[in-house]
Amino acid sequence: MARRRHARLPMTDYGPIRAFYRSQARLYQRLVARQDHRGELLAALNEIVALAGLLVVEFGAGTGNLTSKLVGAAARVHAFDLEPSMLALARPQLLASGSASWSLAAADNGRMPVASNCADLAIEAWSFVYVLDWQPDDWRKLVDQLLAEMQRVVKPGGIAILVEDLGIGRCQPAAPTADMARLYAHWQERHRFQCSWIRTDYQFASPVEADELARLFFGDDLLERRLRPHDLTLPECTGIWWKRF
Repeated sequence: MARRRHARLPMTDYGPIRAFYRSQARLYQRLVARQDHRGELLAALNEIVALAGLLVVEFGAGTGNLTSKLVGAAARVHAFDLEPSMLALARPQLLASGSASWSLAAADNGRMPVASNCADLAIEAWSFVYVLDWQPDDWRKLVDQLLAEMQRVVKPGGIAILVEDLGIGRCQPAAPTADMARLYAHWQERHRFQCSWIRTDYQFASPVEADELARLFFGDDLLERRLRPHDLTLPECTGIWWKRF
């Protein structure tokens, strides 16, 4: 599931997290539509690997915000998410693109229903970080399994890309929690992923929308500290990790 951490939700129980995003899927779609208003992410991905002509498998596609960008850039995209309610909102976006070079299906990140060595690129965005919630006492084992699944999916010489949070409400990158810092270090030190970062700021349509969406998904404290009255831009730093197999 491509997600943002919800500040009010207890993040140690798998069921309530899924239930929250299932019930708030439309609001979540509105939120991510306001993210990265300058289009930094797709440009950064193209600097790492030229997307044109690639077959892509996307893990945790959510409502299809990244998927729709990839469909316009790559040869074909197979996107998966655990929640059918998220995919139901992704489908109209992709249909509106006019492209037929995509597919959507429900699947767990650890078991992609695709053949081995089928993709040029395996990518996830704001999804793998939830290993810290699903398996807090043994997250390294789950991380290793997810990365092994990425390696299974890509062809020899293919690439895996991980996109995750380096600070909502921040202008300079920093892991939001100590656990996330350890996760990112694990990717770099054990698995030898390279890393860079970009700004993916949110640009809201109105103060009312900013208050509604940012408060729900990011919490009162961040909103009041980082988003001044009548300010429509909420800064965000995003990390990009990549490795060629």
